[in-house]
Amino acid sequence: MATAPLVPARSRLQMDYETKVFPHTGGYGRYNRIVVVFSWFPSFAVMLNLFSDVFYTLIPDSYHCRPDPLLLPSTFLLSNFTRKGYLNLAIPWVNGTGLSHCELFRYTSNSSDFSGNVPRVRVSCTKGWEYTHGAGLQSNFVTEWNLVCSDYWKIPLQHICLMVGWILGYIFLGTLCDWLGRRRCFLLSISLSSLFGVAVCLSNSAVMFLLLRLSQGAMLAGVFVSSYIARLELCDPPHRLMVAMISSFFGVFAELLLPGIAILCRDWPVLQAVATLPLLLLLSYWCCASVFPESPRWLLATTQIAQAKRSLQEFSTRNGVCLQDEIYPGETLLSEIDTAYVEDCRPRYFSVLELRRTRVIWKNCLILSFTLFIGTGIQYCFTRNLRSYSTNFYFSYFLRVLTGALACIFICQTVDRFGRRGMLLLSAIITGLSSLLLLALTQYLRGGLVLVLSVVGLLFSQALAMLSVFFACEVMPTVVRGGCLGLVLAAGCVGMAASSLMELQNNGGYFLHHVVFASFAVLSVLSIMLLPESKRKPLPDSMKEGECHRRPPLLRSRPDRHSLPLLHTRPPLSEYNPDNYSRLVSATRKMLTKDSLPYRIAVLTQPPLVTDSETQGQENETLR
Repeated sequence: MATAPLVPARSRLQMDYETKVFPHTGGYGRYNRIVVVFSWFPSFAVMLNLFSDVFYTLIPDSYHCRPDPLLLPSTFLLSNFTRKGYLNLAIPWVNGTGLSHCELFRYTSNSSDFSGNVPRVRVSCTKGWEYTHGAGLQSNFVTEWNLVCSDYWKIPLQHICLMVGWILGYIFLGTLCDWLGRRRCFLLSISLSSLFGVAVCLSNSAVMFLLLRLSQGAMLAGVFVSSYIARLELCDPPHRLMVAMISSFFGVFAELLLPGIAILCRDWPVLQAVATLPLLLLLSYWCCASVFPESPRWLLATTQIAQAKRSLQEFSTRNGVCLQDEIYPGETLLSEIDTAYVEDCRPRYFSVLELRRTRVIWKNCLILSFTLFIGTGIQYCFTRNLRSYSTNFYFSYFLRVLTGALACIFICQTVDRFGRRGMLLLSAIITGLSSLLLLALTQYLRGGLVLVLSVVGLLFSQALAMLSVFFACEVMPTVVRGGCLGLVLAAGCVGMAASSLMELQNNGGYFLHHVVFASFAVLSVLSIMLLPESKRKPLPDSMKEGECHRRPPLLRSRPDRHSLPLLHTRPPLSEYNPDNYSRLVSATRKMLTKDSLPYRIAVLTQPPLVTDSETQGQENETLR
């Protein structure tokens, strides 16, 4: 990417976006609120496509092999048996589970005895399977291609591939968000995700379905990260939390609607088409640039001065604020930008590779990636206990959605009051304690207590995940916010993929999985103490500002205790203010170069009545 010399540090301090630029464009005005509202709709579309995978890969409650008449004796007549007798004759019975899922009986051809004493052998299914009506869809990814028994491993593999797509999308499209901008990355991602969504509907094999879902997941990750960043960069500190949490409520609303939509659709291609429809509607953002504009904060941070000035003019005009002043043109925001940035400055772009030269930013990114990895990965331990309490699919599904909504409410009510770091620490502590208690005392507790601990752990683990994402977006600098947030979100997808790895091994390593994540939750408590506090603080724009976001001291001390002078000195009578000086220089330069001045200097067109020499002679005579 194109690079240019760094803008001087003095100019960076002059053009602090939060205090010197944002208020002059109307602040969090009417137009900013409208743009934020339109940025919530992508959250609904993304979550609808993400959680539809739950219904695509849902295994029916009951299924068995389809009976094969060729395996039955030649003297067998179907009319002599009831449906139940026919199934008992053709399919083995497994104690505790009913009819066998994966085996059939094969009889000798000359057998005429249909009792249980006749010699027969067990063979694998030959004619496919018969499925009972499952939750939501009547046909899905599992029933379409019979992914049961020996092909069961393809179900968790599909979820792992989907998470791999999201990981790649978060990393590469997050970096692309820092290079191309929030709007361009969003439009590119929404276009390709719509295209892949339509292609998934036309899948004719399990491999094609898997690859297309992987590609669509990568593009959906770009939609999520670009809209999330653009949303927060348009807000002032008091409104950032509420704006982010309302977008989470849009995702929760999509999860609530999904079971009803699945019941109405009945077949997975129809559900995929309905889930793709909101993405197609979001393509209208191509035509309406005003509903999703480029972030002026990013434009100014990357020194794209011409585009930044146009964007700021648009925001100020739509917010009802005028940047121009006919009488004092120097006292304007645009003239200050001209003064702060040199005329030949070129755009400068950054990538996540710049983290190698930092000490604080990469540490914050690593800690928040770790906490999000724990928050998403440990949820499998709690949801598995919910399944043991009740096998009903809708019980665990709606309970998880309900705890997600409660986690959003908890964050809205506490984080602005007690701080980001304190609530993140509390969520990690409660998540770790719940996990440890379930790990150590499950066999000694009653079912009700196990359910309560699972619900509490699920609630605070989701709060831990949501707050980690929001915290990461606040402490990362604007120039690398997309790449850093992509790395954090990619770590969360790794935690989500860990549950599918357990299912891939038929839950053989579940106990080890629980022990590891419970230990990680306890370890995260110590690492969270190293994070800074971002409550009511402006978003950092440059790498230097990101490095200044250090953790506050554990014990407060007087700021003047270690900086007392040896001798008492008087403060200077007047201090140099570079802001006032730069405004004076800018105003003077503008007024001198402007043709139409607010006043006019009169020019004498006729010679004076008395010349200078005559006046001097009259004065000499008077003195004599």
